[in-house]
Amino acid sequence: MTEFATAKQLEQQFTLPVYPQLDFEPVRGEGAWLIDANGRRLLDMYGGHAVAVLGYNHPALLDAVKAQITTLPFQSNAVALDVRAAAARKLVNFAPAQISHAFFVNSGAEANETALRLAFLATGRKRVVAVEHGFHGRTAAAAAVTWGSAKRWYAFPNLPFDVHFVPRNDIEAAMRSCDAETAAVIVEPVQGVAGAFDLDRQFLQALATSAREAGALFIADEVQSGMGRCGTAFSIEHADVDADIITAAKSLGGGLPCGAVLTTPAIADVCRFGDLGTTFGGGPLAAAAINAVIDTINDDDLIANAREREAQIRATCVTGPVKAVQGRGLLTGLVCEPAAKLVRNALLEQDILTGTSGDPHVVRLLAPLTIGEADIAILAAALKNINSDGTYEKV
Repeated sequence: MTEFATAKQLEQQFTLPVYPQLDFEPVRGEGAWLIDANGRRLLDMYGGHAVAVLGYNHPALLDAVKAQITTLPFQSNAVALDVRAAAARKLVNFAPAQISHAFFVNSGAEANETALRLAFLATGRKRVVAVEHGFHGRTAAAAAVTWGSAKRWYAFPNLPFDVHFVPRNDIEAAMRSCDAETAAVIVEPVQGVAGAFDLDRQFLQALATSAREAGALFIADEVQSGMGRCGTAFSIEHADVDADIITAAKSLGGGLPCGAVLTTPAIADVCRFGDLGTTFGGGPLAAAAINAVIDTINDDDLIANAREREAQIRATCVTGPVKAVQGRGLLTGLVCEPAAKLVRNALLEQDILTGTSGDPHVVRLLAPLTIGEADIAILAAALKNINSDGTYEKV
């Protein structure tokens, strides 16, 4: 490689070849926009897999992280920290009323891994119920409850526990799903990787009822759907289900890697010293970011903005190749007639970044919660320029 090699070329040379990458290399961001070295600007409707909850260069997030890194960039959980205590208090207060405790980790997969471990600790059982098409992570336990992983990429020689998958929105199957050996049900209320597929309220209630009757725990995986993205603090609230454990990550730190496991008093009572552990989870930088994200979501009423932008997307974006909209809030799927990758590419030609999904006909939108009315209007106009077969001819 020459000294003029692109970042993509260098990554292909020095990192494992596991990510397909677009031909765009951002060097900075402003609000909901990404900018490359040549000044090209892309409207970011994907948010780095839902991570950039406040967009880019948000002053509240920048100020919090700058202040923390110049005072105490790191210290472990062996000592108490004001910034960590504040983050835990704010996150518990942000969550549904039954939640009383938080445990900080590094990622969504680790959060789900920890949630499953807590379920086994609390119940002493050996079986987990999951939902078809769900995605929970790539670590051993989280991947075991991810639909299709065993056939595609799981790679571990054995699953760590028994898993039973329920067809999504099959209420009768949900009611029969749990038995005396079931430790937990784990479900994404809105299935992100599957294309922002929002599970029916009655189906989620049936899963919760089956879990309660069998003495199992109900885990809401809100790694992608949480932190206000779906028009409530956590999307399980739409179903009026009280989860025993809620997991969060992605949007939680606005760009800093972090995750959290939220539990009820009953789960907290099960834990003893040494049951869980983490080096970087709950570090002061991540905690400072969490504080800034929660304060900004609350102060700027970004949950209401997520609901308003969803309504705008539903009203204006069923055009061109799009035949329907699914999902909630700003975890949205554009159901397309042609292949989603064709629509994504046509939008990229018009300087809009979106994502595809596990459904080959669904374009996924995970915009910052700060996205505005004018930004959605840009998206709608670009979709109108795309033909029903996914082609786009620049005028």
